[in-house]
Amino acid sequence: MVVGTVAAFLSALTPATAPAGSEASVAEDPLRQYTQQTPRWQRCDAKNPATYQCATLKVPLDYGNSGGKKTDIAISRIKASSAKERRGVLLLNPGGPGGPGLDLPVSVGADFPEEVKRQYDLIGFDPRGVGQSSPVSCGLTADEQDMERPYKAETFAKDVQWARTVAAKCQAREGDRLRHLTTRNTARDMDVIRAVLGEKKISYMGFSYGTYLGAVYARMFPRRTDRFVLDSAADPARYGRGMFQAMGERAEPAFTRWSEWTARRHTTYRLGHTPAEVRKTFWDLVAQADRTPIDHAGTLFTGDTIRAQRATFPRVQKAAAWVAGLKKAAEGKKAAEGRKPDPSGTPEQVPSPRRTTSARDVPPDNETASAWAVLCADTRTSWPRDPEQYRRDAIRDKDRYPLSGDFESNIKPCAFWKPGSEPRTTVTNSVRALILQNEWDPATPLAGGQAMHRALRGSRMVTVAGGEGHIVNGTNSCADNSATVYLTTGRLPVKDLTCRAPSQP
Repeated sequence: MVVGTVAAFLSALTPATAPAGSEASVAEDPLRQYTQQTPRWQRCDAKNPATYQCATLKVPLDYGNSGGKKTDIAISRIKASSAKERRGVLLLNPGGPGGPGLDLPVSVGADFPEEVKRQYDLIGFDPRGVGQSSPVSCGLTADEQDMERPYKAETFAKDVQWARTVAAKCQAREGDRLRHLTTRNTARDMDVIRAVLGEKKISYMGFSYGTYLGAVYARMFPRRTDRFVLDSAADPARYGRGMFQAMGERAEPAFTRWSEWTARRHTTYRLGHTPAEVRKTFWDLVAQADRTPIDHAGTLFTGDTIRAQRATFPRVQKAAAWVAGLKKAAEGKKAAEGRKPDPSGTPEQVPSPRRTTSARDVPPDNETASAWAVLCADTRTSWPRDPEQYRRDAIRDKDRYPLSGDFESNIKPCAFWKPGSEPRTTVTNSVRALILQNEWDPATPLAGGQAMHRALRGSRMVTVAGGEGHIVNGTNSCADNSATVYLTTGRLPVKDLTCRAPSQP
């Protein structure tokens, strides 16, 4: 959708943005039954403080037919600790898509500075189709939920069948509902939450995919957008298939950096005196594991499952310890009797913000099903229909980016998905926002954060030079301080800021 003209801009808005108060606006507002709801707050559970309250709202499944089917949105809150200092609400989203956010006020929020908690009601919510919000399910098996599928000529037909099966099972289970599980509709749900809470504007902190969600909200509802913090930002122009491919591209510089760092510490890790020797050691292990899987710490690693640990390499010390342990296992050496495994030597998992999600009545495949539902409905046009295009791209990208290029370019269920209810949003405006970004982020690479910064012309960016891993919040005091100042005073840094990560021991 071209969102530059007045007509296009107005079509992006829902009636929830109409001025409140006049009889005419009420009569003409088809969302009034939703925006005028009174939440029935109650204690969420016995495990958490009584101040952590939950409620369920109704929103239209299809905002183009607000009198039609409804869907649930589960919301939560911890009220601002100071009534005198309170300035509004801070919505939280963990990313995904498919990530539940109902528990963020007690998980992520527990670590917020007191001055933030004094000023804001912390608001969590499970996006539509996720967690407690009318959860979507496709009835996927554990194998069908596994998306780690490297390209091999002999298994490609099975990969195509997997992608086709996931799309077909989701369509059979959820039908027309799938086309309404989109980022734009989640943004509209956020605006209903705003209205129900009686706020003229919302502030927001979103992580990973949640940065894209926040940017879409700011594009659709710029006058409702207050202080937005976007942590580990995705490139809005590459959201979709390009998001996967960007991870494959940026894994290579991280791998190169790791090989250089490790070579300087050969006396510690014994992986090679030069970067070239370190890389050879790694690829020799991959080749050996392709012939005979390596048993390391109770897990059998093939060459492909070694490459699948690509998120480990931005954390150079952790990756060096892990590969060194893998090398010892390949040589038949075991840890000394009675010695506990070194936790730094385990592969890195790409984290979301810490959550304590309650899985009440949530289907086991919900996060996977809702992730594909949103991603594919949002970006269907970015995925080729012809399976052979994926074969060609995977072969090409395995050669260009040998660590994981074929994983990222191989076929996905979106190739067989039906389009969402409307085109994706072009993110571009001058809304003020603060972007936090690690230099070495395996999931949302630095280049993506820089692209988000360019798209949000009113934004400032805080880059953690040498910062490793996904998600900045809580890992760097300099970046955290910038976010705190912005949330509590509204002051963005005068110019883009570079913070320094602590040096490796």
